Amino acid sequence: MGRAFEFRKARKMKRWAAMSKAFTRIGKDIVMAVKEGGPDPDTNSRLRAVIQNAKAVNMPKDNIERAIKRASDKSQGDYKEVLFEGYAPHGIAILIETATDNNTRTVANIRSYFNKCDGSLGTSGSVVFMFDHTCNFRINGEGMDLEELELELIDHGVDEIFEDEDGVMIYAPFESFGAIQSYLEKNNIEILSSGFERIPQVTKTLSEEAVSDVEKLLEKIEEDDDVQNVYHTMEETSSED
Repeated sequence: MGRAFEFRKARKMKRWAAMSKAFTRIGKDIVMAVKEGGPDPDTNSRLRAVIQNAKAVNMPKDNIERAIKRASDKSQGDYKEVLFEGYAPHGIAILIETATDNNTRTVANIRSYFNKCDGSLGTSGSVVFMFDHTCNFRINGEGMDLEELELELIDHGVDEIFEDEDGVMIYAPFESFGAIQSYLEKNNIEILSSGFERIPQVTKTLSEEAVSDVEKLLEKIEEDDDVQNVYHTMEETSSED
């Protein structure tokens, strides 16, 4: 208990720098959701979740509707979700989630970032086991008894519930997403946003100089348009920029 809270607190200091990057990511999420389950959010739970996330980052309604319409067009290519694993300098494990329409380009780019920054791109399975794959929901907890909610949700696999300035956060294993989403919707509990994160099981504290080496690589990876999320085992503190 408590690991998700600490992880979130540290990562909040490193939110997507540019809103355009957030819109690009959500645009891809919309395409993948529509291709998988159709353009109607009432019958497509994945699309419902993406639309909530789009609203959470203030993506204009017109942009959302245009993205859904574009994704419904048969000529719109789909994106493939590809996971990359590797090591930054100083033995820091890195896990990269991408959504790409050209895997050859993405592989070449990711490999070049590792090479330029003295890291090494690993093989499938080399570091993924060091992270817990979790799902999370941010809900409107106004007037809610959190202890009671936690008791209700334990049966659905929830590990952690806590309150922060953004609302009430619920964390659970990745595979519990559907059951929790269904419970919240059936009980008319407003979902503000939801998603998936990979939380490192163990983190490593580095010197300031070593942190700088790792961050050079992280920055290069995060700037790539094909990259959706980057996770690592370097200890982060909420006081970092």
